[in-house]
Amino acid sequence: MLHKGFSLWIILMGAFIAVIGLAGKLCAQVNPDWTEPFPPFRIAGNLYYMGSKGLANYLITTSQGHILINSDLEANVPLIRASVDKLGFKFTDIKILLISHAHWDHCAGSVAIKALTGAKYMVMDADVSAVESGGKTDFQYGNVATSLFPPTKVDRVLHDGGEVKLGDAVLVAHLTPGHTKGCTTWTMKVPEGKSTYNVVIIGSPNVNPGYQLVNNAAYPQIAADYERMFRVLKSLPCDIFLGAHGDYFDLETKYARLKGNAQMAFIDSEGYKKYVAEKERAFRAALAKQRLLQ
Repeated sequence: MLHKGFSLWIILMGAFIAVIGLAGKLCAQVNPDWTEPFPPFRIAGNLYYMGSKGLANYLITTSQGHILINSDLEANVPLIRASVDKLGFKFTDIKILLISHAHWDHCAGSVAIKALTGAKYMVMDADVSAVESGGKTDFQYGNVATSLFPPTKVDRVLHDGGEVKLGDAVLVAHLTPGHTKGCTTWTMKVPEGKSTYNVVIIGSPNVNPGYQLVNNAAYPQIAADYERMFRVLKSLPCDIFLGAHGDYFDLETKYARLKGNAQMAFIDSEGYKKYVAEKERAFRAALAKQRLLQ
């Protein structure tokens, strides 16, 4: 059950979004599971899942405040706040906001979350232009009105291998480009019991429909960047496999195991390797097909 004042907060949030001009249009691109609530839960240590069924958000809690990964759609901001509250934390204690990549389904809510929490927004260098232009400089979707989002000021520009620290939490930003120029995979170490686990939160390895991998004037190095991404992903030690969408890591199946008291249901190093290999094969098949058509 949501806390007593949450209904009022939803009304105020709606007014706030309208006033600052953020009322977004949920177009046909929105998958139903992107806005379907999913129970928030602890994954391990101080790492929590709190996204919708399809769009993944992660909260890393510390004694100095919290880190949130991904802001999702504008319409999902009340859902994210409800999840934080349900877990017993304060939404206003979010001090740092990060994203997986600069596509509207992962960052359209950033300006609202910044305004409501005062969080510092930290984005990988190659995605800063897309974030601050509201998607207008995106190589694929810059001219697609339904893929644009509220421009958001970046407070700290991140670089490959850069660390984000708050309290005793340390996250490492790995540039894994291709899906976007600054697509970011996050890693961290999470203590659980007497063990410490390597967490990998994949940005995205997908080659979207319409992506031009050969002779792409807007993104000449796109194929080389995908190659780089897969090299990086294959080099990362992974115990707990997560990602920007729940279906990357089979969220629903693993959550069901977690509810059944399975110990560390999200430990899946083999699943991580299999997923990365499958996505690399899909990329290479798409690249080979496009080269044949040149």
